[in-house]
Amino acid sequence: MRAASACYGYQRNGVMIAAASSVLWNNRAACGRRYKIRCIGAVNRGVSQDYQPCKGQSVVVKIVDYCPRGCASTIDLSKEAFSTNANTAAGKIRIEYTPV
Repeated sequence: MRAASACYGYQRNGVMIAAASSVLWNNRAACGRRYKIRCIGAVNRGVSQDYQPCKGQSVVVKIVDYCPRGCASTIDLSKEAFSTNANTAAGKIRIEYTPV
């Protein structure tokens, strides 16, 4: 059983979705906002400078949830949105995001 989102409960919103951290959340004001996301590099310290997780593509995501406690990122991408932008082995990436 899938979990309900903080914005839309059990309503389906596709797979190009994301959760907003408190940086963007603003008491649910982020719900439904769309952002163009582009990977700009690796996050993890100790990663070789030669390792480039980014695929050179961007994706537009819809905010449907609040990033869970402990989420240190600005936007937590769905696995489908993440894999469009970067190699999933990277785990975390640095992103640029622009409202659309």
